[in-house]
Amino acid sequence: MTRTGHGAQAPQEDLAAARAGALLDIDLDAIRANYRLLRARAGGAEVAGVMKADAYGLGMAQVAPALVLEGCRTFFTAHLDEGIRLRALVPASSTIYVLHGPMPGTAPDFLAHDLVPVLNDPGQVHEWTGAARASRRRLPAAIQVDTGMSRMGLSPADLAGLGAPADWLAALQPRLLMSHLACADVPGHPMNAAQRARFEELRALFPGVPCSLANSSAVFLDPAFHYDLVRPGAALYGINPQPEQPNPLRQAVSLRARIVQVRDVADGAAVGYGARWIAEGPRRIATIAIGYADGWLRALTNRGFAFVDGVRVPVAGTVSMDSVTLDVSAIPRERIAAGLAVELLGPHQHVDEVAAQAGTIGYEVLTRLGSRFHRRYRMAG
Repeated sequence: MTRTGHGAQAPQEDLAAARAGALLDIDLDAIRANYRLLRARAGGAEVAGVMKADAYGLGMAQVAPALVLEGCRTFFTAHLDEGIRLRALVPASSTIYVLHGPMPGTAPDFLAHDLVPVLNDPGQVHEWTGAARASRRRLPAAIQVDTGMSRMGLSPADLAGLGAPADWLAALQPRLLMSHLACADVPGHPMNAAQRARFEELRALFPGVPCSLANSSAVFLDPAFHYDLVRPGAALYGINPQPEQPNPLRQAVSLRARIVQVRDVADGAAVGYGARWIAEGPRRIATIAIGYADGWLRALTNRGFAFVDGVRVPVAGTVSMDSVTLDVSAIPRERIAAGLAVELLGPHQHVDEVAAQAGTIGYEVLTRLGSRFHRRYRMAG
């Protein structure tokens, strides 16, 4: 990990960076600052850290300890294996919830690694209460209820089939009652109020259990959505939680790719697979060392941009597996050469802007960032 303000990079890292076709910098200070902002917005609610998908593609092994420094002690993963890896990265007193709950036969793994399952359907309830009876102790669990998203969580019919919660909860230590909002990124969407009202109704069945409803975007809704714990994920990493509003969060990544080759092409020349880009007049084309194998979306074909010295240059042609071609005709010839790193994410282009160009969301852009980059983690303290 490179720590800014603590001297130059180690020679080995300099060599690795020089060999790399693309460079991905992750700003852990930005993630920590985003956590502090979210904590301020959440008022008295605890702020968890969502670590699923390897901390949204940025590296759980580095991000989780950075959040621990800010006082984060509750974490969420999607899968059991993610939770097992996370357990070694955070203090033993930390709580780790596994959102997908216990698959059949996995209860011993949850117990061995002190992980708390989120129970989403009657089968998982039976799996976990059975494990509790077998171990002759009450086991911790989170209960997820479906308030209208129809994806994960116990439906009203499921709850009715399980009987009185007091009966089946007797085998458990219910740590959290939670649900998930479908439209929190649209503040005025009627689903938000409808889901909160439904959550209030279901909450009455679980008296005394701490509650959680807010994801990243809901942290920026009315405080009535915050309850006891909020669960930001994408917002930690700088994705705008309210797309129609200015983004209050810091971007946590910058990405640069090196130029492999520069060539002049004549009027009418085709560039890239499928001849999807045809030169209108003499143009200069730079090929950079990044492609869809690195997670740079093929949907950016003829739509994406890079930046050279702050000047925007367009993608010219199809995004390939290992390369992207740029029309750099607007850049002085002496500024363009093999080895130059051009900006794809950074001060001139946000993750959300790239997502809009590709017709997707920032979550997908981040989580697709690949393993071939030379990664550098930066933290001042």
